[in-house]
Formats: sequence, structure tokens, C-alpha cells
Amino acid sequence: MRKLLNICFLALSPMFLQAQDEPKPYGALPSERQLKWHEMETYVLIHYTPTTFQNKEWGYGDADPKLFNPSHFDANQIAKAAASGNFKGLISVAKHHDGFCLWPTKTTSYSVASSPWENGKGDMVKDFMEASHQAGLKFGVYLSAWDRNDTRYGTAEYADAYRAQLTELMTQYGELFTSWHDGANGGDGYYGGLNEKRVVDRTTYYEWVERTWPIVRKLQPNAMIFSDVGPDMRWVGNEKGFAAETSWATITPKGLNGNAALPGVVDDSNLMTGNRNGEFWIPAECDVPQRPGWFYHPDQDSKVKTPDELFEIYLKSVGRGGGMNLGLAPMPQGILHQNDVKSLKAFGEKLTNTFSKNLIDGATLKASNTRNRNDKKFDVAHLLDDDRYSYWATDDDVKNSVVEITLPEKREFDLIRIRENIKLGQRIDSVQIEVNKNGNWEYLASATSIGASRIIKLNKPSSELSYRIKIFAPVAPALSEISFFKEYEKEFAFDAQESNQVDKSKFTIPELKSESKSVFDNNAKTFATVDLKNSKSITINLNSEQNISALSFTPRQDGSKAGTPTKYKVSGSRDGKKWNELASGEFSNIRANPTAQYISFGKSVEVKFLRFEVVETLENDSKFSVAEFDLFH
Repeated sequence: MRKLLNICFLALSPMFLQAQDEPKPYGALPSERQLKWHEMETYVLIHYTPTTFQNKEWGYGDADPKLFNPSHFDANQIAKAAASGNFKGLISVAKHHDGFCLWPTKTTSYSVASSPWENGKGDMVKDFMEASHQAGLKFGVYLSAWDRNDTRYGTAEYADAYRAQLTELMTQYGELFTSWHDGANGGDGYYGGLNEKRVVDRTTYYEWVERTWPIVRKLQPNAMIFSDVGPDMRWVGNEKGFAAETSWATITPKGLNGNAALPGVVDDSNLMTGNRNGEFWIPAECDVPQRPGWFYHPDQDSKVKTPDELFEIYLKSVGRGGGMNLGLAPMPQGILHQNDVKSLKAFGEKLTNTFSKNLIDGATLKASNTRNRNDKKFDVAHLLDDDRYSYWATDDDVKNSVVEITLPEKREFDLIRIRENIKLGQRIDSVQIEVNKNGNWEYLASATSIGASRIIKLNKPSSELSYRIKIFAPVAPALSEISFFKEYEKEFAFDAQESNQVDKSKFTIPELKSESKSVFDNNAKTFATVDLKNSKSITINLNSEQNISALSFTPRQDGSKAGTPTKYKVSGSRDGKKWNELASGEFSNIRANPTAQYISFGKSVEVKFLRFEVVETLENDSKFSVAEFDLFH
């Protein structure tokens, strides 16, 4: 009887009532590793292999390891530059699609051990790990599943070797924050000199769920696994770094053509947006290179993203509940170009100066309802305490609510950051923000899919005293932050660079007739299309003999893939009759990253005519589309 009375007394105690009155979690929830990832917000991805020395975007797998010999490799310079940009982690591309391993693996001879760098005794993954930790960054690794060098690719023997490589990386480089797995699997490659196309069944070949990802889970339980569709974070569906305006952290993955939703076979139609009430918590990672390409190309030194461009990416990635993954491309010497370093530092300064001063500090907040009879545990004051997981909540039956904000004085701001306590799920459908002007409430902004972090950029700054936020949700909200900030503005310019670009104002393409003007107008938004049924090539007439060492092709930028080449051949002529082949190859990543494609001739040649031949297109169509051609001395 006494035991029963004790149980009844406990059930009636205020402490017990408060514990029972926590809002019930809603929908799919983040794991502990996902919570830590959300807190990181930003990190970088380093692409550096023999491909860098070939001035290619993807390596074919045929580069001689002797090519890999950086003269001034400095992992500390790269890590410090990333840290100066306020990035919180660094991922080493330990092996890209070319198959070259940056660590002395036991699984293949195609690695740094066969290169002249450090006399074959070096370990670049270790160097990046140590430099990351020294710079205060977390460390992670990228391991390409596709290997265009390995003659075993496509067999069970290679799949086992891949898992052995993954095991080495999971056990030799300390605690990792991520294990990154690209969705590119199978296609043309060197494959030990066979030079053929190999296709694998992407749903079964790697045994991701059964044998591969369990290696990461066992050896690095805190590491986030990235692939097209998770299991921990998903590809955002583009390489611009932008999540959708509405981007849910929850998603129900879709398989391609009815296949399982695994790397390389994902239906990307819902990757940008996710799904409201999706089955799994798999937030979007927004990957984007600092330059147009992921690997270093000298012609892109003047095309490094500015701090303002990086800030826009931050707002549309982290500010839409995702993560920002910025690709850095060291030069062949083994360090970042001065433009990359300068932009990263200025971006870090912009972030610090923008978000270090919260302009809502000192405000008076009033909520239309506070949970459990104004319980202090759920008080509206938690919105100002800079804690992601303390929160204001309403009673269960109050799903649409209002928070009024009165500033101590008028302060100009143009950014509003709102966060939920995502430990309880993504609960809020949308918010609407209003401003009080002369006693009247007027619309200011709105947003959906709040989640871990939602940053709203106003069309123009606001500087009134009173604001209110209307919250719409299917359950009681659990809001952890409302903040106001002013974007920091400072002029920025890269150091003057000498250009070797050829004046193209007099160039023509006879096959395009009057449309050829749009190919040489320095406007990537315009493009021309030619029918290839009669001829697979077009001719660029320079109208005078000139020394040319490279050509750049920019695909159409309207979102269509029609007429986009993936394989090409370029020939040159002085008289339009006798032709010499100057270059041939592939635009390997043009589908995901349709930026300017640089083609080096390896030497300077004197030509009056250049012939661009389309060998293969993305859609296997008979059209050829081009936005811009650029030539270089």
C-alpha cells in the first residue's frame, strides 16, 4: 500500500508533471551525429590528384604516377585558408574517379607510393589530417567507388578491394566527421590499359547496405555517411550550392526506374526539396566548387567566387537547413592560388562581422501562448539565449501562434534567422513576419521549412521598433531562436591578373550563320544550336592566323541538356583544307556541373581555323548547343 502511495505522490509532483509535459517528438528525428553536423554548418572538400597536373576535370585513370610530384605541397596553407573562411571541417579526396590513392594503400600500386613525391614515402591523407587538426578543423575523407584505373573494376575482387580501402581510411586517420561516397559509378576508363566502358549494377555491386556502410558504422560511429540519398545526408541535386526555397530535412528517397534508392540510382526529383513528413531525417548537403571546376585550371584564376558569392551560397545552403560543402582546388605546386586564399579570408570576415552582433538583443518578447501555464522551461526568453536546444513552446492545442518583438530602439537589419529545436523534429510548416508601421501591421517576409536554421534575407533593410512572427504548424512549435542581423558590406577585388584570352569579336562560325554572334558575345545566357545530321562538327573562323594554346567551351545555361557534348575532338588548320588534331577527350562532369570546359592543346599552335567535332552528347541527340567559345594564347 505504501509503495502504491509513493507512486501516486510521484505522479502528482511538479517535477514529474514538467517532465511529462515535454512536447512529443514529431516525425523523423536527427541522430546525434546529424545534430553535430548541423552545428558545423560549413566545411571544404579538397580535389588534388594527377588530374590536377593534366589540367583535366576528371582523370581517365591513365596518368603516370610519376606525374604526381608537387614542388611546394603545403597542407597547412590549405587548412589555414579554410579556417580563415570560418569553415569547420576539411575533407580529403583520398581517391577520385581516376583511382589514384593519396595514401600508401595495400590494395593497389596506383598511389603516392609509386610517385616521386616524398620519394614514394609520403601520405597526403595524413598530412591533410594533421593540418586540419592544427587549424582547428574536423577531418573527413572522400573515397570514390568508381575506379577508372583498376583493371579489376566491375568484378567482385574490386568490390572487396574497395571495402579494404575504406577500412584503411576508417582506421588510420583518427576520428572522422564524414565518409563521403560519390554517386558516379561506371563508364569509360583506362582499366589497366583496356580502355573500355564498364557498367555495373549500382543497386547490388557495392553492397552498400549489407557490407560497405557497416564498415563506417563500426569503425567511425560518429562519421556522417554521404551519398546521393544518405543514409545521413543527401545530395542537394545540383553543384551550385543552393538548396530549394523550401527544403525539408526529412525525405522519402525515390529509386530510379523502380530500383532501390542507392548511390547512382536515385530519382533526383525530390532531392532539392525533401519531403514534408518524409520517412527519414536526411538533410541536404550543398556542394559547390570555389571555382567553376572542382580541379584546378589556370584559366579559372579570375573566376574564383567572391566573398559576396560565397555568402549567397551560405544563405541558400546553411540558411535553408542544409550544409555548405565548398570545393577547393590546389594548384599543381600543392598550394591554393592567392585569389582563393584572399576570397576565403574575406568571406570569413564577412560571416564574423555579419553574425557577431545580434540586433535583437535587449528586445522584449511576448508570446500568444506559453506551454504548461507559462512554465519557465518553455519561456519565450529562450529565443534570445543563443542555445539551439532551449526553446519556447506552446500548449499542444495551440498550433498557430504569435511572438511579438519590441526592440529597445530602432535598429536596421536585413537578415532574420529562425531555428527550431530539431531534437523534437521539424515541426513548423511556415512563418510570416510582419512589421508595425504607424500602428499598422504590414507584411515583411515569410518562409517555410525552418528546421536547424532558416535565414531570411529581406528585400530591403527594415528599421522599425515592433515586429511579430506568426507561426503555423501541425503540432505545438518548439522554437529555439529568432535573431536579426545586418549583412556586412565591404568592397572586394582580386589582384589584377594578366589575361591571355584572345579577342573574339571578329570570330565567326559559318554553320551558325547569324547565330554565331551569340557564341562570342561574352554572355553565357545566350546560346546557339546547330543540327548535326549532315556534319558532326562546326568550324570557328578566326579571320587571321593566331597562336592558340587552348579553347574553352561553355554549355547552354538554361537547364536543358539538349545538344550538350560529353566527348569531343578539336582540330586546327591554317588554310581550312589541311587539318591536324589538337585535342580530344570528355567533358566528364558536365551534367552535374555545366560550367566552362577548358581544353588545352599542350602547346601553342598557329591556326586560322578550329574545328570542334561532337563525338557524343548527353542526350544522344543530333543537335549541338553552345553558349560560348573562348580561345587562349
